[in-house]
This record gives sequence, C-alpha cells and structure tokens, in this order.
Amino acid sequence: MAIRRLTPTPRAVDWGLFAAVATLLTTGIATIFAGIPSSAWIIDLHALSGVVLTLLLPVKLRRVAHRVSPSRLTGARVLSLGLAVITLGALSTGVWWIFGGTLDLGPWGLFHLHIALGLLVPPLLLVHLRARFYSPTQATRGGRRDVLRYAGLVTAGALLWRVQGPVNDALDTAGTDRRYTGSREEGTDDGNRFPVTSWVADDPDPVDTADWSLSVAGRAASETSYTADELSPDATESAVLDCTSGWYSGHEWRGVRVGELLDAADPDDAAAWVQFRSVTGYRWSLPLSEARSAMLATHVDGERLAHGHGYPLRLVAPGRRGFQWVKWVESVRVSKRRELGEWLAIFVSGL
Repeated sequence: MAIRRLTPTPRAVDWGLFAAVATLLTTGIATIFAGIPSSAWIIDLHALSGVVLTLLLPVKLRRVAHRVSPSRLTGARVLSLGLAVITLGALSTGVWWIFGGTLDLGPWGLFHLHIALGLLVPPLLLVHLRARFYSPTQATRGGRRDVLRYAGLVTAGALLWRVQGPVNDALDTAGTDRRYTGSREEGTDDGNRFPVTSWVADDPDPVDTADWSLSVAGRAASETSYTADELSPDATESAVLDCTSGWYSGHEWRGVRVGELLDAADPDDAAAWVQFRSVTGYRWSLPLSEARSAMLATHVDGERLAHGHGYPLRLVAPGRRGFQWVKWVESVRVSKRRELGEWLAIFVSGL
C-alpha cells in the first residue's frame, strides 16, 4: 500500500515510460555529437531518464504480471513481453557499463550491445502502442498528486545517478575513470597503442604514399596538390580522441595545420565549409572557422601514424567525436554549402 501511494496512477506510469524511452532515444543519439564539456548535460539527462525508467518499469510489470500466464498469452502479449525483456537488457547493460563491466562479442563489446538493445526498444514500443494507445489526457487524472510523485521519482533518480560515482570510487571499478561522455580511458600517451575502430565498414588496404597525394580544392583561388614528401608536419596539438565505441584516448598529435593549407589555397568570400574526404569515400565537413584550427596528423606521440589509425593523414578535430576525425584523408574541399550526402557516405563507405 505504501508503494502504491508513492507511485503515479497507471495511465501516468504508462506515459511516463513513453516519455522516458523517447528521452533516452533522443539523448542517446545526441551523445554521438557531444564532444565538449558544455554538452555534458545531454549525457546526464540520458542517465537520469534511464534511472527513472528503471524505477517505473517494476511498477508497470507488477501491474501486468497476471496477464503473462501461459493460458492468457496472445501474440500482442508475447510482443509486450519481448519489449520488457529487451528494455531490461538495455537498462542492465547500461548499468553494467557504468560500473566497469565488459563483454567480449568479437569486434563488438558491452557498449555496442547496450546501444543495439536501446535502438530496438522504440520500434517495439510503437508496435506495442498500436494495440494499447489512449489519450494522454487520461494520464493527467491524478492531478497534483501525480505531479508530486513524478517530482519525487526524478529527484530519486538524480540522487541515484550521483551516488554511482562514489560507489565506483569505493569499489575501484573500471567505471571510475569515465569521461563526461561515459567513455573509458584506453591507451593515452602511448603512441599507436589505442583501439583501432572504424565507423561501420571502413577497412582499406594500406595507403602507398608513392601513389597518394592530398588535394586542396573547391571554392579557392589556387587549387593545390601535395605529395607526402611535400607536406611539412611541424604543427603539434594535444587533443583527446573520444570514440562513440565507449573509449577515449589523449595524445600529442603532430602534422599539418589545416589553416596553412587553406591560406595557400586562398578560399573565396563565399566559402563556409571544409570537407575532409578519405580514400574510402568517407567524408565529414567542418565550418571554415573551425577547420582552420584543425590538424591533419601524420604522427601520434612521436610515432608515425599506423595504418589502422589513418596513415598518411588523419583529421584531428578537438571537441568532435571520433567518427568525425576522418582517417586516410586524401582531399580537402572548400565549399559554400555542406554536402548533405556525407550523412549517407559515412554509413556506406567501405561497403
């Protein structure tokens, strides 16, 4: 009875679950681009929504438990049961990751499993709602009491989220040394000995620099091409590579400042974007002002970049997530507008 008095009404619980899932999906996608400390609130909101979902889900499951007996199962209820299992899997893998858990799934790991399960929840939830949708106005019948109950849930969620830090410290888990993005440290200041990962399917053969050149073209007065020997890698930059696979690594990078290449090419007044293209067709653009301070790296911690890390040139873009640090760069192109096709290219390059 005490628990019932503290929990929102059934309809409010249902819509609370929907809101939590929607927030988790939205913030989960947004974390892909959260590369600077000022965006840490996105990760905090993602975690808080996960805790609220964790608190609401048992209330929902307790209410519907009697419907899942073998004699009462229907196709819709089997789907709902699958949704509950996958949701619990997404939540448990997220919690496991926070507290330092690992899982070897070949080229993937625990973090990838968490993402995969999380992405399965929204479509299953939408199918589930087809048979059980009702007006959100029914969720407001609890009035001020439900508002207070949800305020209590959010407060409890925030407290639980803050407690995980001291718990990790006390247990000295691998989750202690997480960046604000949730990523764990691997290979900092150790040359090429940090994880080799590629977005989706990029896996080219090693680049033969005898046949390779870097072109700087587009909206510029002087289109230029450089061989490997013509580049002067004398600029340095300390920057953290934060990968969406769940790890980060800080290094001293050495290479060519993009601004110097642009100055030599002399972009025209309409230039606004700079696109970096890989030998695989993978490409990403940065605003012109940001691109000027970026670097095309040839070395990491004094070592020549390994092939897996993008030799002969890799984009170093501080404050950007790892998938935006284009590897095996062969082209720098200045443009007036950003190419929308690069959003497709990053998923199909290498295929």
